[in-house]
Amino acid sequence: MDKKYCIAVVGCGRIASNAHFPAFKALGNVRVKYACDIIESKAQAKKNEYDFVENAITDYKIALADPEVEVVYVLTPNFAHYTIAMDALKAGKHVFCEKPITVNYKLSCEMAEEAKKQGKILNIGVCNRYNKSVELLEEMNKAGRFGKIYHVYCSFRSYRCIPGLGGAFTTKEQSGGGVLIDWGVHFLDLILYILGGAKLKTVTCDAYSEMAKNMKDYKYLGMWAEDTKDLNGTNDVDDFISGHIRTDKASISFNGAWAQNVGEDDMYIDFMGDKGGARLSYGGNFRFWTTDENGELCEIKYNYNIPSQIECEDRAFLSATRTGEHTKTYIDNVLESAKLLDALYESAEKKKEISL
Repeated sequence: MDKKYCIAVVGCGRIASNAHFPAFKALGNVRVKYACDIIESKAQAKKNEYDFVENAITDYKIALADPEVEVVYVLTPNFAHYTIAMDALKAGKHVFCEKPITVNYKLSCEMAEEAKKQGKILNIGVCNRYNKSVELLEEMNKAGRFGKIYHVYCSFRSYRCIPGLGGAFTTKEQSGGGVLIDWGVHFLDLILYILGGAKLKTVTCDAYSEMAKNMKDYKYLGMWAEDTKDLNGTNDVDDFISGHIRTDKASISFNGAWAQNVGEDDMYIDFMGDKGGARLSYGGNFRFWTTDENGELCEIKYNYNIPSQIECEDRAFLSATRTGEHTKTYIDNVLESAKLLDALYESAEKKKEISL
């Protein structure tokens, strides 16, 4: 049996608990030598829950100083990604960093350069690239099943569910933005991936923060990260976003909302081609339509299971740390998405179209 991967996990909150630690357990070839969180009880909880977690610490630099640690997972709030990832790379560790890369494109590029300088793998947690539906749609596009995809529309809209209101999620200095950087990064990144490395040409965007202008009066139907809310805190990020993107392959339009006064969730992406089209239900299956020999529109059924995309993502990353492979979530393959987020926010701030 191959030697187990010796890793440190920095940040033991929601994404660690709901995604990566269960994936490590399923993979069965991981030693978490250090579970680290500035809130000691969160790190200790991981040690208590999983027999493959060896130590609970609050200072991640202890893990960086340990030569046995090969890999560092950065699962912290957005603002901390840059500092911890850069420290880990400089300490000679491979790094997995959750999305977004960090709070802006400039710092993202610096992280990419540091990974190259150190000769280390830096992968980003845009896990939808490992979703079976996304993989199939990317393969179908390569095979010409769509003909020419000329437009993509996506909706990532929910209602009355701003996360951690007043805390890190809604404080731009810490998060880098709101619903666009939180949800939109996943949708837009998988679109660029399916299109086949689309390059940006122009963007235009409008951003709104309307639903919780008075945080204490905001009535919500559900709030994840509620343990981080602070109704005396800050809410200076977008809760609704709308925009249009031109690329060298197709145009893209989108609407996204953490909160809206429409009592429905709309989480889907439409791919419009001149030979075929598809609607992808986010996180689920897709429907595909094409024309038959008589020119009639017909639906072709695809039956398949969707394995855990987090397990697939973690397996591919850990393998790459030993083979040196640059996988589809390697930093260089994700930078265009970071550039896009910056340009969209710039357009919204300046209220004009941005050329790239």
